[in-house]
Amino acid sequence: MIIPREYIQDACDTVRADGGTIVFTNGCFDILHAGHVRYLRAAEAMGDFLVVGLNSDASVRRLKGEGRPIVPEADRAEVLDALRAVDIVTVFDEPTAEELVRLVKPDVYVKGGDYTVDTLPEAKIVQAAGGRVEFIPFVEGRSTTNVIERIKSGK
Repeated sequence: MIIPREYIQDACDTVRADGGTIVFTNGCFDILHAGHVRYLRAAEAMGDFLVVGLNSDASVRRLKGEGRPIVPEADRAEVLDALRAVDIVTVFDEPTAEELVRLVKPDVYVKGGDYTVDTLPEAKIVQAAGGRVEFIPFVEGRSTTNVIERIKSGK
């Protein structure tokens, strides 16, 4: 389900009241590929309810540069929402997902293996609230940048 940010806390509180474990991850998810799907399946397996924070188009441009995202945020959200692993998608515009993490209060915060606790400002928020941070190994050769480069090169 794609929901506006103002409803995310209520949705998570309902899951928590029912005894569910909330898992949160965030990212750009531009040009969805097998690496993304494997990552989201692994994240889903760490709890009962997976919340995905999706970087807005403006946020992706700030992170990745002009020309990105390739796929607009509404389409990226719709594709993520169609995946069985994902329970809720919400879009955020800030440079980091810190404010969204404060609202979700995840039991588990998941990121790719190319990050560390020291490079994630969200990690401190999760840990201070009693949650844990988990890293999923990066899938070599599976990235949006690689897909874009293959398209550009015609190979």
